[in-house]
Amino acid sequence: MTVRISQTAEVQNFFEGAAGLDQAAGNPRVKQIVHRVLTDSIRLIEDLQISPEEFWKAVNYLNELGSRQEAGLLVAGLGLEHYLDLLLDAEDAQAGQVGGTPRTIEGPLYVAGAPLCEQEARLDDGRDPGTVLFMRGQVRDLEGKPLAHAIVDVWHANTGGTYSYFDPAQSEFNLRRRIRTDADGRYRFQSIVPSGYGCPPDGPTQQLLDQLGRHGQRPAHIHFFISAPGHRHLTTQINLAGDRYLHDDFAYATRDELIAEIVFKEGANGRYAEIDFDFALQSTDSAKEQDKRERVRALQD
Repeated sequence: MTVRISQTAEVQNFFEGAAGLDQAAGNPRVKQIVHRVLTDSIRLIEDLQISPEEFWKAVNYLNELGSRQEAGLLVAGLGLEHYLDLLLDAEDAQAGQVGGTPRTIEGPLYVAGAPLCEQEARLDDGRDPGTVLFMRGQVRDLEGKPLAHAIVDVWHANTGGTYSYFDPAQSEFNLRRRIRTDADGRYRFQSIVPSGYGCPPDGPTQQLLDQLGRHGQRPAHIHFFISAPGHRHLTTQINLAGDRYLHDDFAYATRDELIAEIVFKEGANGRYAEIDFDFALQSTDSAKEQDKRERVRALQD
């Protein structure tokens, strides 16, 4: 027999107090959110008959998730970060703000303050033996007008699938740069072809994915923030065509418009790769929309 008490006045009043709704002090928005979390949680406990053993196992899981700093990885793996993109897309469609390069997830590995370069940059420090990559493109508005002096903020993993700052073996800001476009909105950089990567196999994210029968692999990709005065800030990434996990990204970041063709060639100094990719930004008068969304990041601006 299933016992349900969540809808009783006594329990409802109890959790209103736990959420601080009976207190004058505090933040009303936080109270609203916490109250919803509490009431939805107790309904889940009743609906699925969560045992005390299962409850405390979940609490311990959250402790482990935080100690490993994998919360950002988990929300991507469960599709929640992609859902936010879908919600923003729907809001844009309703408001008639359509067109341009699609957004996709930022992920948890951005680091602010990368060196700013004019028109071109070299991202790698020369220590990774990966295949040399030359990438170039143009930033334009929706009418095709070049956006001079736009900022292309780019970051990606090395051939081992790790990122500088989070990987202490890499030099500072390795594979991270900001590039100011030229008068024709063009940018270019030299780097190395990045590798895809997987969740730490001994970490709590992969532990949960195993329980779901899912892998934790990402295809090779390159992250971008693209910004220009008078235009909406774009958070996006390109995935490299031909990757095994291109359409099976555990973080659900692949979008067809963001698949970049990568061409491998042979030169005097050996094998290298080229990518051409352009970005198109929507215009806006909102100063808030011209900057990246606020969230906690490494080395805040």
